[in-house]
This record gives sequence, C-alpha cells and structure tokens, in this order.
Amino acid sequence: MKLTFHGGAGSVTGANYLLESGGTRILIDCGLHQGGHFAERKNFEDLPYPAESIQAVCITHAHIDHIGLLPKLKKSGFYGKIYSTPPTRDFAELLLLDSEHLLKEEAVREGKPPLYSSEDVAATMSVWEGLPYHQKFSIGDFEVTFYDAGHILGSAIIKVEAEGKSIVFSGDLGNSPAPIIKDTETMAGADYCVVESTYGDRVHEREDRREEELEDAVEDVVKSGGVLIVPAFAMERTQDLLYHLNELVEKGRIPRVPVFIDSPLAIKLTAVYKKYETYFDEDAYRLVKSGEDIFNFPGLRLTLTTEESKSINGVPPPKIVIAGSGMSTGGRILHHERRYLPDPKSLILFVGYQSAGSLGRQILDGARTVRIMGEEVPVRCARRMISAFSAHADRPRLIAWLRPFRLTAKKLFVVQGEPEASESLAAAVRDELAVETVVPEQGSKHVL
Repeated sequence: MKLTFHGGAGSVTGANYLLESGGTRILIDCGLHQGGHFAERKNFEDLPYPAESIQAVCITHAHIDHIGLLPKLKKSGFYGKIYSTPPTRDFAELLLLDSEHLLKEEAVREGKPPLYSSEDVAATMSVWEGLPYHQKFSIGDFEVTFYDAGHILGSAIIKVEAEGKSIVFSGDLGNSPAPIIKDTETMAGADYCVVESTYGDRVHEREDRREEELEDAVEDVVKSGGVLIVPAFAMERTQDLLYHLNELVEKGRIPRVPVFIDSPLAIKLTAVYKKYETYFDEDAYRLVKSGEDIFNFPGLRLTLTTEESKSINGVPPPKIVIAGSGMSTGGRILHHERRYLPDPKSLILFVGYQSAGSLGRQILDGARTVRIMGEEVPVRCARRMISAFSAHADRPRLIAWLRPFRLTAKKLFVVQGEPEASESLAAAVRDELAVETVVPEQGSKHVL
C-alpha cells in the first residue's frame, strides 16, 4: 500500500489522501482549501493526479474542506463512485450547491474560470452512494468500513484493509459528549492511522460550560442593550446552538429576546437533520419522540429571503443574530458584522475554529479594524470564544482515542492542523503512547 498526502498536510483544510494497492487507487476525502488568499488559490491548481485514475472516493463527512473539490474531480474525468453515510450524502448536496456561487465570485477575483457548475454538482451526486456504519464494502483491492466519528451527523471514521494490513482515517473526531450527536466510536487499533489535529495543542473548556457561557453571553448583551452576533457554520454548529438555546428558553434561564437564524442553508440543513433522527443520541432521540421540537422555541425567527434578512436591522436590540459563514469568509454574517462590530454595546461570539487568515481569526486575535466588502470597519464590540462548542476533539480526547493504537500501530500520521498543533500532538503521542508518529509534508508519499 502507498499513501500520498495531497491535502490536509501542514494545514487544517483541504483534506485529500490518495491510497493505492495493486491496481486500485482511492481517495479519502477531496476537500476545498479554505482560509487565507494563498490557500484559496490552491483550489484552482490542477489536480495532483489524473482524475480518471481514481476508482472511488470515500468521504468522512460533509464539511466543504472535505468534499469541496469533488465536483472539480468529476468535471476533470472521474468516472468512479463516491461513498459516505446517507446523512453525509444529503448534507453534501446542499453544501456543494451553496458553495458554488461563492466559488464563482472567487474565480472572478482570481481571473479564472469557475471551479465547477451546478451541473457538475448534479453529476457528482449521480455517482454518490450512501452506506450505513459498520457495513464492510469492497473497492477493488480494498475493503472499507465506516464508524461513527461523533463530529457532525453522519460523520465517519474510515477503516481501509488490503494486503493483510489496515489503516484508519480519523476524519474529524467529535468533542464528545455533545448534544444530538452520538459519541465518537473507539477503534480497536490498526497498523496505521491518519489522525486530525485541529486542536492538537489545546484543551477545551468542560462541555458542561457550553450552556453556562452561552447564557452569560446572552445576559450580557441584554444588559448592555446590544446585539449578539454569532458567526456559525450552517452545518452542525447552528443546530447545536438551537438545541442549547431551546434548553435555556424552556428552563427560563435567559430573557426572551428575538433570535434570528439568518441562513437559508442552515434552515435547509436543519430539515435534513429531522430526516435522520435515528442517528441522534439517546437524549435527543427521546425528546424528539416525545413530541419536542428541539430546533424551535418562542422568539425564534428563520429568515430565508433577502428581504427577511434585511428586516432584522429594523428590530431594536437586544437581539441575537446567528448567520453563516462560521469563519466570516462570506455569507450574510458579513452584513451584520459591518453593522454591529463598531458598536461597543454588542458582542461577537465565536463558537468554532477560526482558520489562520480568515476574517473571523483576525477579529478573534484582536484586530482594531477589519476590511469587509471593501470597507474598513472598526471593531469596538466585545469578542468572546466558547471553545467547548467546538465539534473537534481536543488534545486529551485525541490521545485517549489513539490509545488502543499503541499496541498495534507501526506508524501514526498527524494531519489537519496548523503546524504548531500537529507537532504538539505528535510529540505528546510519542511521549505518552510510544508509537512512531510523523507530521507528513504536503505531497509526501509513504509505503505502508
């Protein structure tokens, strides 16, 4: 077996791993590079392998940095099949269509043709098959099985077996326990493992602090008479916030103020969540079966149209606005940030990872002014981060998940992190588990 790192090495985004055995070549993920301008340009480079030489792609989960280049792969001559869990397939279609128009704008800035069209997305979905967890299936020389990663609904750890050897791709591992999502499955080990390290150098706040810190943020904004603006990924993070806000409202722990979900994509994705209730954890499933709408509560308003979005401005504070994108790289959140970042009474609350170079990272790191839609905007509002809302495992959880590999693994590969995070996790794993652990370079090939 040969493993080549065509993305996700040395950076958080752009996961793309080529696995070869005999005459079979498959990809694990095929993601978009996100963040700074240099990373965005990489999306327009030629694929590092002939698309027609790939027999199949196995997808860990539906986030764009794991699926975003699939239509480009299809457009470039890929004729094989794509495999994931059923929820991932349904989420992916919505997310790919949503990103298509943003990529068109990016292409214009770069003076390049668009990466792909909506027709390419349709062609991609036509070869995409949904398979359940724990059902082993074959692709040429490989046997593949999905396990629950506990990251977002339908997210998978992928185990691949061939030549009497096995390799596990963690995808993104969840910050378990988390609401709605089942806990990350523990693996029995394997000969090799490719593990993410987004938070490989950090320890999250305790998960029981999620609601308390959200409650504090709402109360502070109500007291100051400002606006709570939350850049949130439409997938998973918005549903997570709705779940917690529902709990806080139902228990009378926060004042009833208008809450706007200003994201057509998040509204559509929430409908997909309701389709896959059997994937929920026991608590969420029990609530749903008892008749509780875990994504709705008094004061919640969903703004689908542009006119409805603009009408938010006319609602006097205090109010809460949740909008995409999660790293403030596009979408409706930019309009709200331009309006409320200069307001000392308001608060911007980050509940997810902010990639290096992103607007969200600039704000979180303390920038006094930021550029939004060609305009210099002063940042006078309060800034806050709740890391316990992260859908990624922190270093202690990553090491605990890797522990079974200490008895079986010949080598571990640490990916999908900024260099400091990856190196920190690799050093900790070597120290605590005594397993050979490397941080691979982009484009490096390894014989397993």
